[in-house]
Formats: sequence, structure tokens, C-alpha cells
Amino acid sequence: MLALTLLASCGEAPQPPAAFLFDGLPVTGSLADARRAGFTACVSHNVEMRCRKEGVSFQRHGPFSAAVDLGGGDGGGGFDHLTLWHASDQSALVAIIDELRNGGWDECLTPLGSGWEGQAIYRRKDSPIFIALDLTYWDRRTLKVYPAMAANIPRCRAQP
Repeated sequence: MLALTLLASCGEAPQPPAAFLFDGLPVTGSLADARRAGFTACVSHNVEMRCRKEGVSFQRHGPFSAAVDLGGGDGGGGFDHLTLWHASDQSALVAIIDELRNGGWDECLTPLGSGWEGQAIYRRKDSPIFIALDLTYWDRRTLKVYPAMAANIPRCRAQP
């Protein structure tokens, strides 16, 4: 009986996080939230789904490609961050970073073994988001936008 109960619970999808927009873009939410925001180019990868949108602006910069990664092959688990990149200009995201630095955002680097290796983290006390810039990119540099909840913000060391 225990085995049947455990087997039945394996198929339960987690509830998607509440919808949260920043700068007009979805940061967390459900598949329906992503689609309402124009993230309609969706591809299922069996255990997750990626929905994309092209021509996105963020903090008055762009255009960028953007995606949300949803839990579950049907997207039923929702998404918990937004990813941005530029297909051909690896330095395009630097304009956003420069603006964050000029706007008083703190910058720190994640240590090895943290689960967040190779990230520059940008946060500001009054902001509802924090940003992670991938410093170890192989194909495309990415910038990820997360809700700024204390449990989500990675530990890191300040820039010298």
C-alpha cells in the first residue's frame, strides 16, 4: 500500500509561484502568466518546458532574447526566474550592469562550491529583484532576474 501511495504522489506537479512582473516582464508565475506576457514559443523537454520571446527590452536596453523555464514537461510547475541574452553580442548585457552600478546596486561574486559558481550578483536594498550575470558562459552570456526574497539570494563576496 505504501508503494502505491508513493507512486501516486510522484506524478503531482508543484504549484507554480505567484505571478510577479518587473519592468513589464514576467519573473515568476505559471504557464498562463508566461503566455499572457508573450512568451509563446514553448518547447517541452520532458521534465521542463522553456518558453521564449524575442525583442525584449530590460531597463531601457535591448533588444534581447528572453526565456522562462517551467517545471514539468507541460509547464505545470511554473517558473521562478527570467533569463535574458543577446544572440550575437556578448557585451550587450554590460549596459544593464553599468546602469545598475551607477544606480547604487551592490555587486558581489559567488564563491566556488556555492551552487551559484561563476555569477556576479547585483542587488539593492529597496529592489524587489536581484540579478545574476553568468561570468563563465560557454555559448551565450546570460542575465537572470529573480525575486529578491532573503532565502533566494546567494551568498557571495563583495568586489574588491
